[in-house]
Amino acid sequence: MYDYLIVGCGFSGSVLAEQLATAGNKILIIDERPHIAGNAFDFYNEDGILIHKYGPHIFHTNSSDIFDYLSKFTEWRYYEHEVLASIDGSLVPIPINLDTINSLFGLNLSSSEVTDFLASKAEKRNPVLTSEDVVMNAVGKELYEKFFRGYTRKQWALDPSELDASVTARVPTRTNRDPRYFIDTFQAMPKHGYTAMFEKMLSHPNIHIMLQTKYEDIKDSIGFSKLIYTGPIDRFYQYEFGKLPYRSVNFKFETLQKEEFQCTGTVNYPNSNAFTRITEFKKITGQTHPQTTIVYEFPTAEGDPYYPIPRPENQDLYKKYKDRAALDEGKVYFTGRLGTYRYYNMDQVVGQSLTLAKKIIGE
Repeated sequence: MYDYLIVGCGFSGSVLAEQLATAGNKILIIDERPHIAGNAFDFYNEDGILIHKYGPHIFHTNSSDIFDYLSKFTEWRYYEHEVLASIDGSLVPIPINLDTINSLFGLNLSSSEVTDFLASKAEKRNPVLTSEDVVMNAVGKELYEKFFRGYTRKQWALDPSELDASVTARVPTRTNRDPRYFIDTFQAMPKHGYTAMFEKMLSHPNIHIMLQTKYEDIKDSIGFSKLIYTGPIDRFYQYEFGKLPYRSVNFKFETLQKEEFQCTGTVNYPNSNAFTRITEFKKITGQTHPQTTIVYEFPTAEGDPYYPIPRPENQDLYKKYKDRAALDEGKVYFTGRLGTYRYYNMDQVVGQSLTLAKKIIGE
């Protein structure tokens, strides 16, 4: 008899398992996949290069509490992610910054001058409701077409005018030369990889792990008091109100007989090629190796659910499931990206799980 059955060995489930086990509860955590760590799972491929199976995961946070919590399970390698975009045959920084503008337009503007330049390009929208509105309001049509429209269409199979403003609002525009993709206080990679960090997190004697195990197959044969579900909420309720839409990604890995492929960790391809970006793993892990492995990302409508599609009608559908879940309050807890149909960064998932753990323990 377990106190809690937790479905999903990613960040949400694993943080909750560790917290509840430390509080004296007996935990069973399961996952359909043959490994722990969820989408953050990393491993050494046949060439001995540490890769991320489900695409690059770059840790960043402004929360010292979250960083300190994870530091109990890993040492860190300091790393600040930089991204370039392939635009008009050149590689320029993204988010758009002072160097981006000067390079693209052959200018030599200062920070104050680039502010005026962007203001002259901007096409004011009021109210700002869609992703197109966000970008046009900030930088105007030309930069919108170069950086955002093609990338968004590939990523979401929708025009930015059809997506919630939150999608492009995540990528700021800067008037300085800061090339970092994130500006968070804490930016680092687990020194020995994410999987090693999860192994330590789940090593508590009160935690029992079962992999390659579906919740539906064991729910009636294993005793437990309460359930924590980090899988898709619509699947839990057998798609009673219909399927919640997601975008997925196909990954194409290549190991090359050279030490370096590109000059930075990730290069975006907004307008050319079927893929959205290429990431070189050694750039983000810091590994030294005579070969290098890269991954191409091809967005798709089919496959594992990665990205909830931010549209009002999808939120309306999710609300039906949320209201249905309220009937099971106290017996089932839904959390994480899939359980709450919301895109979270890794640190946000950790924070959400730590908060939920305190609530459950308090109960």
